[in-house]
Amino acid sequence: MSELCYFEGKFMPVEECRIPVTDMLIQRGVGTFESIRIYNGRPFGLTPHLERFENSVKTAGINTSEIDIKKIETIIREGLARDDCPKEGMVKPYMTGGDINNPKGHFPKPRFFMIFAPVASAKTQDEIDNGIALLPNRMYRPNPLVKSINYLFGLIPLGQSDGSYFESVYVTPDGEFTEGMTSNFYLVQGNKIITAPVGKVLKGVTRGIVLTLARENGFEIEERCPRESELAKADEAFITGSIKEIVSVVRVGDTTIGNGKPSPIARKIQDLYTANRSRWLE
Repeated sequence: MSELCYFEGKFMPVEECRIPVTDMLIQRGVGTFESIRIYNGRPFGLTPHLERFENSVKTAGINTSEIDIKKIETIIREGLARDDCPKEGMVKPYMTGGDINNPKGHFPKPRFFMIFAPVASAKTQDEIDNGIALLPNRMYRPNPLVKSINYLFGLIPLGQSDGSYFESVYVTPDGEFTEGMTSNFYLVQGNKIITAPVGKVLKGVTRGIVLTLARENGFEIEERCPRESELAKADEAFITGSIKEIVSVVRVGDTTIGNGKPSPIARKIQDLYTANRSRWLE
């Protein structure tokens, strides 16, 4: 099934959706978005995704009077009810900076559009069976509280690598792991799951669900940044995201995690996530 777009008050094929080259999304990379997974025609974690979208728009200096969460929710449901809308996939609302280049960081006339798209699995069977490798990206992520369209600084190190890495992961100059380019990152030591706190990382919707399920099932959670010095001693590692769900990490850079095989805890978390999915379908 092809992609569907909502733009300027109507639904249309995505190839008919156009924004001008003067938009600050293109000129300066000013834009925020969300990726909301759709299962059998129902959005997953819709409320926290839209709350985070609203916060990203506000923090980015984009005019919040142009955003109406209830209206966006209505548009999503109208789109999902259409015959030409994928029922297994994702919906991605965007708010751009609009055409006014304001050097003081305020964008009074933004554009809103939304894309409904089918989604293939974000992980291959080989990645499920054998795990993935992450490439350390030695920098602070620019403003982790905004889900920005600008992924350039996460992509640059991947473009300079040998192509064996699933994605990059941010490591601060003092050796703290924060988050992946498109995911949250976790180390496992025994029954303890360690992951960076919100504020140092984006408030991941899947992250929140995973931590809820982990606590409910007897895991200890420590919200602090895992350190690079802990990698070699860790039992396991994994990442999470709305599209990829849970993926086991077997190597970070040149460091093998645990025994170099997919972790049983990541598999258990994936099983819990799948079994409890209906709790967060809206």
